[in-house]
Amino acid sequence: MAVPLRREARRAIWATTLRFAAVFASLRRAKRRSVYNPLARNHALHEIDGVKLFRLLPAFAFVFALLVAPALRAEEAWLTDYKKAQEEAKTNHKLLLLNFTGSDWCGWCIKLDKDVFSKPEFRQYASKNLVLLTIDFPRAKQQPAEVKRQNQGLASQYQVSGFPTIVVLNGDGRKVWEYPGYFPDGASAFIAELEKARKG
Repeated sequence: MAVPLRREARRAIWATTLRFAAVFASLRRAKRRSVYNPLARNHALHEIDGVKLFRLLPAFAFVFALLVAPALRAEEAWLTDYKKAQEEAKTNHKLLLLNFTGSDWCGWCIKLDKDVFSKPEFRQYASKNLVLLTIDFPRAKQQPAEVKRQNQGLASQYQVSGFPTIVVLNGDGRKVWEYPGYFPDGASAFIAELEKARKG
């Protein structure tokens, strides 16, 4: 199950979309002339100021790979299926980090994501040592019924009373660390706490 795109991913996609729109707007305003091409479906390719349109496609692909793909990969790192996350953590001998959040209304949750989870050092650490699980309680976003039931059950199981709350489990499902509320000391200090939990 995919996690809805976070703010950083949406920003990157929006910025890229605007750039593409600006490029295409300039292309439409440019003087066009048809060039015969027997392989083209309509036997015509447009040449704009001496540069054929198809030659611009690699540049668009490069921009997408540079700006959008990393943000999407970051989002994909967060799972929403608890059982799947448990299995992955156990199989790969990683910690399972549960992020209890209200992603579309909780200000401190959004700040935690910006100040810790979105930082390159955390992402690098997480890719090697963590399985990331979002336990979301949104107010505006729609969720499948099974996800709602799962999240309510986990919040009850771990006695979560506010957001954000971080719960970290080892591969056997034993809780090794918990932090209720916003973590104020930044990504490096957060990683240090995770390392303490990982090493026991």
